[in-house]
Amino acid sequence: MQVTVEDVSSVKKILHIEVPEKIVIRELDNAYKQLKKTAKVKGFRPGKTPRSVLERLFKKDVHGDVSSKLLQDSFVEALKETELNIIGNPQIEPPQLEVDGPYKYDATVEVKPEIDDIDFKGLTLKKALYQVTDEEMDAQLKLLQKNLSQQIPITEDRPVQENDSVLIDYEGFEDGKPFSETQKTKNFTMKIGDGAILKTLDEKMIGMKPGEDKEITVNFPEDHFNKNLANHEITFHVKLHEIREEILPEIDDEFAKKLGQYETLDDVKKAITDNLNEGYEKRVEQELNEQVYQGLIERTEFELPDSMVEYELNNIIDEIEKTLTYYNKTMEEQGLTKEMLVEEHRKTAEKKVRRHLILGKIIDQENLELSDQELEDGFTNMAQAMNQPAEAIKNYYQQNQDNLEFFKHTLLEKQAIKLIIKNSNIEEAKTELKKKTES
Repeated sequence: MQVTVEDVSSVKKILHIEVPEKIVIRELDNAYKQLKKTAKVKGFRPGKTPRSVLERLFKKDVHGDVSSKLLQDSFVEALKETELNIIGNPQIEPPQLEVDGPYKYDATVEVKPEIDDIDFKGLTLKKALYQVTDEEMDAQLKLLQKNLSQQIPITEDRPVQENDSVLIDYEGFEDGKPFSETQKTKNFTMKIGDGAILKTLDEKMIGMKPGEDKEITVNFPEDHFNKNLANHEITFHVKLHEIREEILPEIDDEFAKKLGQYETLDDVKKAITDNLNEGYEKRVEQELNEQVYQGLIERTEFELPDSMVEYELNNIIDEIEKTLTYYNKTMEEQGLTKEMLVEEHRKTAEKKVRRHLILGKIIDQENLELSDQELEDGFTNMAQAMNQPAEAIKNYYQQNQDNLEFFKHTLLEKQAIKLIIKNSNIEEAKTELKKKTES
């Protein structure tokens, strides 16, 4: 068999494969011999049908089977001969099988790029030291306070004002017909000024009194978050049932007890501090990791295999679709198409592939290995994150070798990142998070 390799790029090759005519003839002979033993042809006893008859009746099937076998056997042999470690699926146009000539075809394959040893030491990383501020503590306490608030109908005879909570029924119409995105809704609670539907609607409800009905026409802007409402003029039929007053509890020890797991306000503050600090630790880790990735990308240069990028891109899009499904939404409802997502997320996919290849190179370069204890710790950490028994996580991965190897590689990547950070120059600085706008 003859195999020549044509370099299209550092990651794409074309294998020109030629199977000799004598092997083609041999495989055809074997196929017809096997067929002769089992073929049931009228007028002939089993095993006695002439080959010429078999060729006339079964040539298409036999040639198809032989072609598949030649293709599979020769391609595997070609990979061994060229020592190519391919990724993804090869692109092959199966040729027409001829009985009087060699079996020739081309196979386009992709391989991982050859990456030079990476000098990963000496990166300069900025490590933020986040601290819980009084402002953040107050914001967290107010959120808890709001969760324990009560909505009480006001007894005062007055119209709706800014910041009032109201209980309404509503339905939206377009051109006099019910609109699917603003279906009839009863006993809907909203706060005037928050813009739960649209701030313009809130503004036009100011002045209404309980028991009053009102038609309110609003224009949804082009950039509205719900693409199915953007640029639509909707007339809402609104009925106001109640104006409600929000009663907030005092933030004290009694407030702490109402939360169900604390005795004092200090207990609540400690829990908030611990929770925020845990979030800060994760944020710092993510920020350092991102700096590591960016620093290593700047120190390396190599081509990316299209198949790896497509794989990551499909994973990203699958996750988006799963998230939409979870919230009972569709891409069409959000004004999205697969083409739009591909364009938007291709750079992210390329970055992820580059990151995995770089970390994989460092794992090999530094001969990083995973101990049995590190694997067990990995199972335990995964179980805690998913709130599942560690044994269940372990069993899941051990039932599928591919999944287990992927999990091990993920742990090795984390090991590589720790090694890189350990050999980096860390500049620490105290940082306060910007105050988020309260909802």
